Amino acid sequence: MSQALIAAGLEPKQMIERLDGFMAKIEQLANLIELDMTFAQADHIALRINDSELAAQAHQAWLAYGNTISEAQINGRPIIVLHFNKPLKSRGWSIECLELPYPAEGKLYPSQDWEHVEFVIPSHAETADEYLADLKGTYPQFGNNWDSLADKGVKVKLSSPKGEGERLNNPTVAFKHQGICIKVHPHALKKIVESESRP
Repeated sequence: MSQALIAAGLEPKQMIERLDGFMAKIEQLANLIELDMTFAQADHIALRINDSELAAQAHQAWLAYGNTISEAQINGRPIIVLHFNKPLKSRGWSIECLELPYPAEGKLYPSQDWEHVEFVIPSHAETADEYLADLKGTYPQFGNNWDSLADKGVKVKLSSPKGEGERLNNPTVAFKHQGICIKVHPHALKKIVESESRP
């Protein structure tokens, strides 16, 4: 067991102990943006680590809880996706995968910990703008609340991240507030990883 991971509070058992507290903050953010996540699939949870060596040790430690299904290069750094043997359960959600990005050069996160949860809200949208329009239509309260998000201190980012070889567009809308982030997209991460292996 890595003493460095334990000292940094990043050993999987330590992280799992903090999961309910983190998911409570995710719930608060969902309420703030008025996006009902009750029935959304909590697709995966991401953690942030600032040191490449610690990230490698965390990857090894999490292998006791699942298996690596992807090691894609995205924006010039490896992003590990691990599928849990048993989903992590918290506050009514069941989380299937862990996303562990290696640190990007020159970027330091304010804390090394859980950073965001990505939820699947299905849609046929191909672009982030189309997806956002879908969300506003599906969740009228969220649509009505949209113009006031900036006043509430919520930062919104639209993106369409794609790893090498991925065949499926997965437009993403991210909401960030006080260091907590919710991302929503139309397709599950497992489905995206499977699309990489298609000819």
